Amino acid sequence: MTTRPQIVHSRATPDKPVVPSPYRVFTRAEWAELRADTPMTLTEAEVLRLRGLNERLSIEEVIEIYLPLSRLLSLYVHATQDLFKATRYFLGAKDGKVPYIIGVAGSVAVGKSTTARVLQALLTRWPNTPKVDVVTTDGFLYPNAVLQRENLMERKGFPESYDIPALLNFLSRIKSGERNVAAPLYSHFIYDVLPPDQQVIVDRPDILIVEGLNVLQTGRPPRDGKAVPFVSDFFDFSIYVDAETDDLETWYVDRFMTLRRTAFRDPGSYFHRYSTLSDEEAVETALSIWRRINLVNLEENILPTRQRADLILTKGDLHRIDEVWLRRL
Repeated sequence: MTTRPQIVHSRATPDKPVVPSPYRVFTRAEWAELRADTPMTLTEAEVLRLRGLNERLSIEEVIEIYLPLSRLLSLYVHATQDLFKATRYFLGAKDGKVPYIIGVAGSVAVGKSTTARVLQALLTRWPNTPKVDVVTTDGFLYPNAVLQRENLMERKGFPESYDIPALLNFLSRIKSGERNVAAPLYSHFIYDVLPPDQQVIVDRPDILIVEGLNVLQTGRPPRDGKAVPFVSDFFDFSIYVDAETDDLETWYVDRFMTLRRTAFRDPGSYFHRYSTLSDEEAVETALSIWRRINLVNLEENILPTRQRADLILTKGDLHRIDEVWLRRL
């Protein structure tokens, strides 16, 4: 059995002192209390539409986990907006608003996209953040033609498979308050980046949520100290969605089997060849892909960035968030 390494932390007992931690740790019940009087603004039908494939997002999950989180983020955004106004007043500047950027990281199959969608839906209901956009870093993957030429198809999703300069340029333009900034789109159906005429336009939202595998990835800083080397340097807040490695493997296989019965059956799907596999062959194929590619990427590149996050959502085996870790200010 493979499990992820544990975050250094302990609760106090009479004979065991607390191990210092940069995080405050909340049980599900403790975190749910922080909702205060925040109203539930999503219907059950909306929650069902936000749910990812093979996930079990419930109304209770939204109320107990995501409503308190949306309240916290709304407070953070409001404070940042006030700070921006104060700085603009001090400088005598007339700059337009600058989007608050939230990064969402985690493994394949952990539910990052669902977290991003739920937060978007909730945050748009707050009066100080009516416009919330979501961009995934999948669009900044190099096209398959480039990955094939560079022999990187088996490394898709690894840091070297992304056009990092393009992603940094995009975020720099967003953080400069520029309007109508284009971002490339990715299709999981064709397993490739879409043509340039199919892009999403980000027009100075109040909040931009950036979701991706390696958004908290670091590297060696430049010697001259001039460049902004990391994607996370543009984030105002970051979230890592966490789960045990064995659970992630199970969720990946379950998702693969569901897609085999649905999307893979379309002849236009990149993975159409998997639709004719027997159940046993499909499971073996999914496990091979997970262990050969996704697990390696998780252990080498994604998991080591977990403690760089401002908040960690820890899931149990049923995609239910059991603990919330919030970095101390």
